[in-house]
Formats: sequence, C-alpha cells, structure tokens
Amino acid sequence: MAAVATVATDDWSLWSTSARLVVTDPALLPEARRIADAVLERVELASSRFRPDSEILTKAPLFPVGALVSDTLAELMRLALASAAETDGDVDPTLANALGAIGYDHDIRLILDDGVPVRAIASPRPGWASVRLVGNRLTVPAHLGIDLGATAKAAAADQVAARIVAELGCGVLVSLGGDIATAGPAPAGGWQVLVQDAPLDPSAHVTLAEGLALATSSTQKRRWTKAGRPQHHILDPASGLPAEPVWRSVTVAAGTCHRANTLSTAAIVRGHKAVAWLRELGVPARLVDAEGVVVSLGGWPDDNRSEALETSETPAAADAEAERSFL
Repeated sequence: MAAVATVATDDWSLWSTSARLVVTDPALLPEARRIADAVLERVELASSRFRPDSEILTKAPLFPVGALVSDTLAELMRLALASAAETDGDVDPTLANALGAIGYDHDIRLILDDGVPVRAIASPRPGWASVRLVGNRLTVPAHLGIDLGATAKAAAADQVAARIVAELGCGVLVSLGGDIATAGPAPAGGWQVLVQDAPLDPSAHVTLAEGLALATSSTQKRRWTKAGRPQHHILDPASGLPAEPVWRSVTVAAGTCHRANTLSTAAIVRGHKAVAWLRELGVPARLVDAEGVVVSLGGWPDDNRSEALETSETPAAADAEAERSFL
C-alpha cells in the first residue's frame, strides 16, 4: 500500500491524561475527531469508575445475580478477562475494592491524603476467575468490584483507530496516555513515536509500521500518598498493594494496543521475572528500571538509533491469542 506524506494532528486532555489523534488526510481530521469523541464517550459511559451515571456503577447492584450489559461493556469485559487469563491473573479486572482501599477511589486529580493507613485487600483465589460473562450477561460476586482501568483505555485506542479507518479510509494513529494504536496506511517513513515516560527518563525514537500498536505502563504516573506513603495505580493482585517499582516503565509492541498494554502491565506486576517472560513471548519490549537502565528485548531497536519496530503479530493474531487464553 502506498504511503502518504501529509498528516494532521489534534491534541486534547482526556481521562486525567493526554490524547492525540493523527490522520494522513488533513481534510478528514474534524470528522475523525468526531468519531473518536463518540467512541470514547461510549467507552467512558460504560466503564468509568468515577462517573456516577456509568453503566458499571449503576448496574453493580445487579451483578451478583447477573445483569444484561451493553455491547460496549460486554466487549470491554471480554477483553479484560482475556487479559487476566493470558497473564495468569496479573492483570485482574476485579481490583476496584483494593484500589479504593489504598486511596484510589476518586479521579487521580482529586485524591487527598486522608491519613488513614493502607489496608490491603487480597484473596488467595483470583477474583477474575469468579466472574462470568455469557453473551451480554455479566455476573460478579458481591464481594468484588470491577475496575477496567488496566485495559479499557488501550481497548478504546484500538476501537477509535478501527472505526476511523473503517469510516474514512485514511491512516490513523491514536494515542491515549501513551497507549498507541494505528490503522490504515502509514505516512511516508512510518509513524514516528517518541518513547519516554517522564522528562528525565532515557528516551527512544521508534517507527511504527501500519497496524502496529504500542503501550507503556508506568509506576511513575498516577501516583498519590496515603498516610504519608507513596502509592501508584498498578496493583499486584497477590498482595492487593502497588507492585514493587522494579521498573519505572515498560513499553511493549504488539498487533493491538490491548495486547501490548496487557503485557506491559503484567510486566510491571512481575518485576524481575518480567524479562524472562517477555523474552519467551518474543515481543519487542523496552523496560526502564528504577535506576534508569534500559533493557531491550525481542528486537526492540537500540535507543541511540531511530529504527522501525517489527513484529510478526497482526491485529487478528493478537485478538486470537487473547481469545484462546480466555477460552
């Protein structure tokens, strides 16, 4: 497919982070933004833990006996459960109560230290294994709360990119807080992406071919204090507490943003064990440890050169891998 030379970009704030939309036909940018806004509003209305009128909150009282949910929430739950299965529960969508117990019960911008010591909520039985999704009927045990923060943003990036290319036919890159999805024809030279989690972190420039996705998980973002102790939003389900910050950030490339984010989040949870696990999977990955040392795996380019990322995984293959894990 022939590459195109001109792009147009739109940046805005969303979900306490930044959003970016890039299209290969500048004339289509307003319509692409309209499509993006519609998809993102639908995802937020279905899954936000901080929006009182969201489906996930208004239907929560019905979940213990089973509730019919929208196609949007059903798809987000299916992807979340697939992530849990693929990572042996390291990415678990049933940690809402545990997140609340460590202080993450409001939008990150509104969290104040109430001085109450952290109370860990953990269970020897993985919560996600008790959730049932049959068609659009969702059943969740009464003692569990659903939080889709670990997967919904990445899934939304995939959905926005897919919808724009389907309706407009142009190439598109969507970045939601660093979760990046692409679809359609790439611009000349590919999609140019700066990978750098925080301003003083080591940086890398990479080139994404069309259809490739990238996700970064971080222990440096979405931080707060509780009883004077620092917290972050990626929990280890085994302890109910923030994962040990072995890695400042982990970036993974895959066929979908959802799968890339699943693997990068699980890598944060797995700590030192993440290197062997990602190496076995063979995915391109870049891990930055607490001292700023970079570990590159799976053909990730050297930080000193701007090179193209390559992976044999296609979006369809990534979806199939997640589906196999779930089933």
